[in-house]
Amino acid sequence: MTGTSRRPAGWRPCSDLSLERGDPLRGTAGRGERWLLVEVDGAWGKHAFLDSTLDADLADRLVSRVERAGIRTLAIRRTGLRADVRRAQQTWSWAFVDARPGHEEVRWGSVDNPVALLDVPLDGSAGVPSSEPVLCVCTHARHDQCCAVRGRPVVETLAAAYPELTWECSHLGGDRFAATMVVFPEALLFGRVEEGDATRLVERYRAGRVDVGTFRGRASLSNVEQAAHAFARDLTQDDRIGAFTTVAHTEHDGGWTVVLDHGPDRLVVELGAELSEPMLSTCGATHTVRVRQFVLRSLATPGPLPG
Repeated sequence: MTGTSRRPAGWRPCSDLSLERGDPLRGTAGRGERWLLVEVDGAWGKHAFLDSTLDADLADRLVSRVERAGIRTLAIRRTGLRADVRRAQQTWSWAFVDARPGHEEVRWGSVDNPVALLDVPLDGSAGVPSSEPVLCVCTHARHDQCCAVRGRPVVETLAAAYPELTWECSHLGGDRFAATMVVFPEALLFGRVEEGDATRLVERYRAGRVDVGTFRGRASLSNVEQAAHAFARDLTQDDRIGAFTTVAHTEHDGGWTVVLDHGPDRLVVELGAELSEPMLSTCGATHTVRVRQFVLRSLATPGPLPG
């Protein structure tokens, strides 16, 4: 049929295949030390800013400006907002997030004309500081269907429990780990989040802890650091958000050495990497790829670990 997209025989969603393969979550959070969240209501195309209700030229100028400053953009929208309410809305919210360890902050602002988004300072000097977390669940269907199919029940559950804190968001990376979500200001990324576990994940966060089973890593850290923190967390069974601090990490032939502080103790994590079997990493992929997966070589604990 003309214009009809057909799946090849035996096709299955990328998140189903990832779960079946047991693709590891550790060290898979895409990097982002600072973020600009922008409310973009209505449908999103493959690119949530360029293919949206925003003027295309304005969206291109906005994204270019933000990315040139080394800041990651994220489109957000409220769950269940009716079309007539969207049309009547005369303000566009934005949030500047500094996710760097020791600098964590969310500052909210709004504009009454999208063009004014081009004037939002990108140095964290504008907006009203907030002590509340921001919960963003990827529902970017046009980027990958798994994000909508698995993300929608999660965001609806969270919106019912935390209506002021919860937003749908655009692509976070790692479609095969849907449902994916990020919690700000620390930029903690999670994957394979289930509807029944969503509120528990947030409750643990508000208690200063991460849900280890779904934790992909802290986006303000490099992927190598994320993996080292994850292996150290496995060893120590310490699920506190700030349990580990990177002292140093160096690359060498065959891997990396990451030195972590853990309270009074110092941990030395030796990491390697291997490539996965060829996979279709997204639902829309037509060519297989091999992705990097971290391997623990050793983890030395020079001093006694806390009990």
